[in-house]
Amino acid sequence: MSTYLRSIPFLALSLCGIMVSQQASAEIKIGYVDFQKLMTEAPQVKSAMQALQNEFGPRQRELLALQNDLKARDEKLAKEGAIMAEADRAKAEKSLRDRQREFSRKGGEFQDDLSTRKNEEIGKVQRYLLEEIRTYSSAQGFDLVLGEGVFYNKPQLDITTQVLEVLKAKPATLPTAPAKPAAAAPAKPPGSK
Repeated sequence: MSTYLRSIPFLALSLCGIMVSQQASAEIKIGYVDFQKLMTEAPQVKSAMQALQNEFGPRQRELLALQNDLKARDEKLAKEGAIMAEADRAKAEKSLRDRQREFSRKGGEFQDDLSTRKNEEIGKVQRYLLEEIRTYSSAQGFDLVLGEGVFYNKPQLDITTQVLEVLKAKPATLPTAPAKPAAAAPAKPPGSK
């Protein structure tokens, strides 16, 4: 059993303990966010995916043109191969194989590059959304906001729509990350040299 699944009963018992001990003094405000819905509907996600499409569209069109060219050459060779001279047919077959290898290489590079960039963009968007959830939750006075891994929640606890509205009111493009300051040297304990 995974550590994640083993921690769920512990979390539930801890929440019950907190709720019982806090019930006398104050009510706990708990919310739930459907992170997958945010990843589907947030304008920042759509903007990031459109930027990827703009970045990789020309290469995708180039690969499609190369694929169509290969198909046309293959059809031409199939039609005319029987009536071609042996040397011409061998030359056309070699040319076709070379182009197919080039297509396979370019297609593999395209998929690798696209996958890498998509993972980078999704990571940036996820970090941004998590920070927005934290900011919204803090501003709204939530004591606890849960996400994936919740097996039951009352609809009143789902604040996904409200967070989504805040995201829609913000710019669709992600803010650029500021440069990280250099880490400070750790303080020396008193009496050390």
